[in-house]
Amino acid sequence: MLKKQDLIEYFYRGMKSKNNLKIGVEHEKFVLNKKNFSQLSYNETNGIKDILTRFVNDGWKPKYDDKNITIIALERFGENITLEPGGQIELSGAQLSNIHQTCSETSRHLNELKKIGEEFNFILLGLGVEPSLTLEDFSWVPKQRYNIMKEYMTKVGTLGHHMMKRTCTNQVNLDFYSEDDMKRKYRLMLNLEAIATAIFANSPFEKKNISRFKSLRSHFWHHTDKDRTGIIPFVFEKGFSFEKYVEYALDVPMYFIVRNYKYIDMTQYTFREFFLNKTEINLNTEPSLNDWIDHLSTLFPQVRLKQFLEIRSMDACSWDLICSQPAFWTGLLYDENSLNKIDEMVEGWSQEDRDYLNKNAPKYGLSCRFKEGTILNVAQSLFEISKEGLERRNILNNKNQYNETYYLKDLEKNLSNNQSPADVLINKFNNSWNKDISNIYSENIF
Repeated sequence: MLKKQDLIEYFYRGMKSKNNLKIGVEHEKFVLNKKNFSQLSYNETNGIKDILTRFVNDGWKPKYDDKNITIIALERFGENITLEPGGQIELSGAQLSNIHQTCSETSRHLNELKKIGEEFNFILLGLGVEPSLTLEDFSWVPKQRYNIMKEYMTKVGTLGHHMMKRTCTNQVNLDFYSEDDMKRKYRLMLNLEAIATAIFANSPFEKKNISRFKSLRSHFWHHTDKDRTGIIPFVFEKGFSFEKYVEYALDVPMYFIVRNYKYIDMTQYTFREFFLNKTEINLNTEPSLNDWIDHLSTLFPQVRLKQFLEIRSMDACSWDLICSQPAFWTGLLYDENSLNKIDEMVEGWSQEDRDYLNKNAPKYGLSCRFKEGTILNVAQSLFEISKEGLERRNILNNKNQYNETYYLKDLEKNLSNNQSPADVLINKFNNSWNKDISNIYSENIF
């Protein structure tokens, strides 16, 4: 029988050795028909299903949503290829030791996918929100969990379907070596999540024109589901711990449990009610640790705790910046001097400050006013701290040519020009593109 202590112990088992902290990268991209720039559907010829099948032929192991019928994911070398609700393809990378490895993994995946695209006639777009297509232009991927989620989303928010089908994100997963280390990193990541939103904002367009947001994707998340999103203030309370996160997760409504390949709708219950057998559904089954792991994956705060910490606040970006994102966070959080400097920087930031940044960074980006300056000022300071942290790590590539600071070069260029990716795109749209969004499908694809 599953006990509460089992739920807590799950997080303790995620702790790594202080000298063996890993880095994981997850990145999503739109898969668009090369001729008309429509998002590929699952079942069309040379669509998502055929892409997955081609990967299987190249050595990837298929995963099914049912009993060996509907392919919904792939696995190889500790990497996973998964599908978002609108057909976006995500690489959930392996846990690796440095940015050289994560960037090589990313490049290998994108090159493999591009090669299939040359044959199947599709392109890949790394952007927070697809700039031309409407909600109705996306079909639903045939995953059972999405059938439950899409129905539930309409009850708890106004933009949940837009988040599910129209957005892409890049995420970075970082380890902790103790409960105290988790707490310290979690708090720093939540303090800085909106700064990262502004730095990597990359979704300024809506229906082929400039929107009111630098990160429209973040705006969608603000109106998705308040029970499972946001910056969860209890993390900053004195007694925060693995157990406190368990208490939070227990009281978030569930989505589903899986039994015999079938997804059972559990949205009317919290995990605590299921855990205590206070449901009216006759399941003839007890809660399992796999149910808990599934439930944790359906919580969407800006920083999510699993057996690592996952920063979720950044838009998907083009190839030049995908490697900058894990490099940026690694330089900040995997170096003790960097951690000390950030502690000093954010000391005194209040929940009111965090709420302000979370609300306003998606709209105003780097130009958002904060304290005595702007988010840009904070971002530039953080960049220098991160770069110094990577310098101190001084992990060289295989040919001993450069260390991990190499992957910050495009981010450095943006910040030195006071720009996020969204600012760059807006400038192109208003000038060289002559307000024709179709240029994005040639200039900004992978």
